[in-house]
Amino acid sequence: MFRKIFLAVSIMFFVAAAISAQGTSTSTSTTATAATADKPKKPAVFRPTKDQIKQIQTILKDKKLYEGEASGTYNEPTRTGIKSFQKDNGLKETGTLNRATLEKFGVELTDNQKLIAVSPGSFANADDAKAAKPAKPAKTTDASTPAKATTAASSTEDKPKKAAPFRATPDQIKAAQKMLKDGKMYAGEETGKLDDPTRDGLRKFQEGNGVKITGTLNATTLDKMGISLTDKQKADAAAAAPKK
Repeated sequence: MFRKIFLAVSIMFFVAAAISAQGTSTSTSTTATAATADKPKKPAVFRPTKDQIKQIQTILKDKKLYEGEASGTYNEPTRTGIKSFQKDNGLKETGTLNRATLEKFGVELTDNQKLIAVSPGSFANADDAKAAKPAKPAKTTDASTPAKATTAASSTEDKPKKAAPFRATPDQIKAAQKMLKDGKMYAGEETGKLDDPTRDGLRKFQEGNGVKITGTLNATTLDKMGISLTDKQKADAAAAAPKK
């Protein structure tokens, strides 16, 4: 009789211990899951595809900035060519194919790349950094998406559109370089590229003509130099002008 009672008590003890251990494990797992969910996600890293690298290498070869093959391999000669291109196009000389550099080359982005915002640190000057493109919002399949999308679209329509960043054409840059050379403010060639010596000359011109010193060939500077704007530039300038 005593043995039966002892055996029954022992079984009850082990069952209680097992239930307690299971509860503790479940609680620990739940806590760990909650802690993981609270951690902020790391921003996505922008990476070019092999086809994009091939396109860039081909463009660099055409511009005499790269002598290798269009292999799609991210090698040192390719980085050197990219740096030269970035220097001539107002970008920070990183030697990497970030979103701003690919767009400046005119290379099409993938859908995933469009979800990654342009880094303001990709540009050499603050004006271009402010005009950096935001990331394209990701699509969701949530049942509440239609209502949210409609609200967001309505809100977007109410906001005034930002003016497109002003960009001088190569012919305008050449005309400005010639004028700067005639004025002894620039000693380089008429390349049509807005490089550092050209920017220095523009700053001297702007300082001597009462124009805000930016080192960029904006609409005001072109007008002061007597260089005609394109129809698109005129339209953009009119859109950017404050409404009376």
